[in-house]
Amino acid sequence: MPLSSRIVPVILSGGAGTRLWPLSRESKSKQFFEFFPGGSMLTQTLARTPAGEFADPLIVCNAACAEMVMAHSAGRPVTLILEPAGRNTAPAIALAALALPEDALMLVSPSDHRIADLDAFHKAIATAAPLAEQDWLVTFGITPDRPETGYGYIRGGESIADGARRVERFVEKPDAITAQAYLDEGIYSWNAGIFLMRAGAFLDALGHYAPAMLAAARAAMDGAVREGAYIRPSADAFMASPSDSIDYAVMEKAENVAVVPVDMGWSDIGSWDALYELSEKDTQGNVHLGDVLSLDSARCMVRSEGPLVALSGVDDLVVVATGDAVMILPRGESQDTKNVVDALKESQHPILKR
Repeated sequence: MPLSSRIVPVILSGGAGTRLWPLSRESKSKQFFEFFPGGSMLTQTLARTPAGEFADPLIVCNAACAEMVMAHSAGRPVTLILEPAGRNTAPAIALAALALPEDALMLVSPSDHRIADLDAFHKAIATAAPLAEQDWLVTFGITPDRPETGYGYIRGGESIADGARRVERFVEKPDAITAQAYLDEGIYSWNAGIFLMRAGAFLDALGHYAPAMLAAARAAMDGAVREGAYIRPSADAFMASPSDSIDYAVMEKAENVAVVPVDMGWSDIGSWDALYELSEKDTQGNVHLGDVLSLDSARCMVRSEGPLVALSGVDDLVVVATGDAVMILPRGESQDTKNVVDALKESQHPILKR
């Protein structure tokens, strides 16, 4: 039996839906949209671990999105763990680990990332799997190609296998000078939040470093209701869990953490600018999706979900139009989308509830 057939894809399908606003919303975040041919980002995430080559996936998602997740599973047999509320990644992964046998290998990944080079991804999994069986908590580090300040970094230490290193430390998002130094040094990777680990090994680490979190997750699963493909953890028990990421709760503290660096055409599609860079452009450098008319305009990212958007004599803009909102930003500054959403929250604008 191939080792990969014993690997369970654990997909985290949460998200606040703010970085690609106004298209992405809390009620429908970016994993449910198709930005590249092949289906939504969630559908493409599932397709990266094909049936027959990997075990059936386990998806951790908000209970309110259960039907939408099922609709994007493309008929794949999946099990959904329905969080009563988001408590960050560490408790979500704990729920998944408790739903699996302790010797299961969990391939944990977000549902809204792009991986263009599947061969490289699968080779990295093959490198990581024997280490995970030896109870290493393996993270996949993205080989950086620029001094990016928007990602956390991982510094690799001693080699523990061909293509894998012990993690020396995790590093917060750096400034531009520091990021360039990391790039020049050649032993740093971007932290993509993709992991391979034995379920029991993760639970052991969580019990050691975050025992209250493990206790809450265990109580939630002990009180879970199972309805077909759905697992509904006890809401009261789960809400007692501290909220924390897997990086802070476990990975930055544990000794048995390894990194497999990989160049696999990865992006977290974290902004409209990131989407622009990855999209096919016309001869004027524009990206047009939907009903768009462009006259004497260049290097614009325009997406319309309904109304005609007409541009004339403008350059370097991001324009996103939905049925109830239009956002316009200078291209290169689309991280300011967060400022727009924050201002709408502060004013309690009703659009955020739609």
